[in-house]
Amino acid sequence: MKNYAQLIMAVVLIILFGMMFYNMQDPQQVKPSSEIPYTEFKQLLKQGEVQQLQQNGQILRGKLKTPTTLGDVTRPAVDFRTVMPGFGDETLLPQLEQQGVPLVITPTPEAGRGSYFWSMLPLLLLLFFYFFFLRRMSRNISGGMGGRSGTLDKFLNPGSNEQTGKIPEVSFEDVAGQDNTKREVTELVDYLRNPDEYNKLGADIPHGLLLMGPPGTGKTLMARALAGEAKVPFFSISASEFIEVFVGVGASRVRKMFAQAKERAPSIIFIDELDSVGRTRGTGLGGGHDEREQTLNQILAEMDGFSGHEAVIVIAATNRPDVLDPALLRPGRFDRHVMLDLPDLASRVAILKVHTRKVPLAENVDFEQIAAGIPGFSGADIKNLVNEAAMRAAREKRSQVINEDFDEMRDKILMGSVRTLAIQPDEHHRLAVHEAGHSVAAYYLPHADPLYKVTIIPRGRALGATHQLPVQERHILPKEYLCDRLAVMLAGRVAEKLLIDSVSSGADDDIRQATSLARSMVARWGMSEEIGPMDVRESDEHPFLGREIAQPRHFSEATAQAVDQAVKELLREAEDRAAEVMLSHRSQLDDLVKSLEENETLQREQVVKILGDPVNVQKPVRAVKPGA
Repeated sequence: MKNYAQLIMAVVLIILFGMMFYNMQDPQQVKPSSEIPYTEFKQLLKQGEVQQLQQNGQILRGKLKTPTTLGDVTRPAVDFRTVMPGFGDETLLPQLEQQGVPLVITPTPEAGRGSYFWSMLPLLLLLFFYFFFLRRMSRNISGGMGGRSGTLDKFLNPGSNEQTGKIPEVSFEDVAGQDNTKREVTELVDYLRNPDEYNKLGADIPHGLLLMGPPGTGKTLMARALAGEAKVPFFSISASEFIEVFVGVGASRVRKMFAQAKERAPSIIFIDELDSVGRTRGTGLGGGHDEREQTLNQILAEMDGFSGHEAVIVIAATNRPDVLDPALLRPGRFDRHVMLDLPDLASRVAILKVHTRKVPLAENVDFEQIAAGIPGFSGADIKNLVNEAAMRAAREKRSQVINEDFDEMRDKILMGSVRTLAIQPDEHHRLAVHEAGHSVAAYYLPHADPLYKVTIIPRGRALGATHQLPVQERHILPKEYLCDRLAVMLAGRVAEKLLIDSVSSGADDDIRQATSLARSMVARWGMSEEIGPMDVRESDEHPFLGREIAQPRHFSEATAQAVDQAVKELLREAEDRAAEVMLSHRSQLDDLVKSLEENETLQREQVVKILGDPVNVQKPVRAVKPGA
């Protein structure tokens, strides 16, 4: 049917172009003729030189009895052409009859094929639009003539997806680092396996389970693992698919999906990105009757329609729980709210082991060291890290992935690829001084995180970096730790002032981060004696996405000035503390600068040889297991 429609369209196009080409041809094509004035034509007619004449509207073409020089043409000619005046000439016909000149009248172009073509053009265009656009739309809606594979048909029928309704081949063993979440959903698995044990005691299954957490923490994987453990059909859809194409389609698709899940109960329905359709109602334009709100209303109605014996669980995932409609969060709909946090150190080790099952690893790969160097990485980030490390090993034609692959790819993900820059000798020296300052402060300050590596090789937008690895996961940040952290941030700038007696723009990001941290200490955590325990923050952050949201200020201008002064004092104290450490270890600082200029990258072991053992002995990095 598709080929048949294309053939008809091609035939129509050929006819159109053929008629246009044919219409461009002169229907009364004659030999080239000389253009003469009408008065000269009348003079030739009076002299009896005209043999025959042809009229086409006001245009007269004729032939002379003998070749004659006409108009501006010096060469004698027989054929001529002239234009009759617009007001006509009543004496022309009697003169032709008197001279015996035959007159042939031909139709004007307005009455010829051109007029016929232009009158047929609208019909031809209608035929073209019918066979092209209407037939194409017909295929999208119903799969063509009687077909069932159209785009809209697939959308209206959620069961048309080949993966919908199947039992996932994923289990809790494939989900690492979310032990708390697994404990919360384990009883749901038991209910789906043995619903009679709960029903005989009058217990109803929770209607809904809401998975909340930052992007990449494994919400979709957890839902699939739950269905895989329970061995029940899994119906999956993104909430954004409910509100595309036509108005009313979303609600229709909700009804069909819930009907299919009820028919195959016990089963699980998973709605990803619930916030795209489940936002608070009545906040949009048009009185709140848009397609999104109709779809949400249908979801609420379907979840209310579950009977007690129907073992159907609706699982939804979102990273924006703050914008969800309260009707979705009440008991009877999404009864349970489960939080998926970013993995801690021990969880990152477990996730690394899961994603490296099929990756050949060298003996020197240390999961605990790798996990300690990627704080804040989600499960998806760790999977990407493993893949990048494997690709690097393949590029270098090695049969195993080594620890250096993970280390290099971590730096690439965090800071970008290595850049080749023509750095001048004085800039190279300043970079070494700057990073040596960070390293000395991080090495000798008692509450700072242990030093891991320092480099002056440009990566991404950074010209150098000093890496620290935490001894353990920190969930609460004491003031002593934060003050040392401020000192480490500003130590590069302090080292430039101390050794070069000037400062540079290289401290731009250090100053920005230090100012942000100091302002949080004063405005959010009450770590300033002048301000005290008072919330004077100027903005708030999204709970999962970490983005600042503008908020109105609820404090006076005098308080704002006091906050600025307290932040300034913290930064000054941090600079003084960093300067004190460097003055106390000036010779070690000079040695480290010299070594950095020669080697450009120093690992912790090399730094220890240069700086010696610090006063506070730093423990090796080890993962802390839960309950240990």
